[in-house]
Amino acid sequence: MPGAPASPADGATPGNGAADRQPVDGGTPGNGAAGPQAADSETVAALRDVLRVAGDIRAALGRRLGVGATDAAAIDHLVASTEPLGPVELGNRLGIRSASATTLVDRLVQAGHVARAPHPRDRRRLCLQVTDHAAAQVVEALRPMLAGVERAVDRLSPEQAAATAAFLRETAEVMREYADGTPAEPTQRRAPR
Repeated sequence: MPGAPASPADGATPGNGAADRQPVDGGTPGNGAAGPQAADSETVAALRDVLRVAGDIRAALGRRLGVGATDAAAIDHLVASTEPLGPVELGNRLGIRSASATTLVDRLVQAGHVARAPHPRDRRRLCLQVTDHAAAQVVEALRPMLAGVERAVDRLSPEQAAATAAFLRETAEVMREYADGTPAEPTQRRAPR
């Protein structure tokens, strides 16, 4: 029924985002519209679903490693960073204050997940490094998911793989620009009266 909310019969299940989809063509979610606009809408909906699940992955990784979601996110940032990160930079990436970042780093060091080391370019500073043991634990914990992703990639034709890689790189750049343009401190907005 046009305009009716998506239901489980439409393929909408709690958390899969089907009820959140806003069609590009002005139709209603699940109306079966065909054509390029419907495909665009499906692509955007699929990407939103990937982004939602990606947020859940850190929590799942934390549970598998026996650490909290913030600790898992910290390890992820340290592994993925191309630049050495100190406690302040790590705290900024996580959106936590300096004192909380220090407590987090102390906890990760004590657990053997992270080590403090001299910064490679500034001897006055320290940088954080994921220990070999923690890196191996992360790889092992992510192995089932990464194997599933590899199976999905293997099903793509070379042309599909190239188009997908280009789309994902461009999307990542758009997201990076958005994140880099966000103020370090949240802006306080008052609700209208």
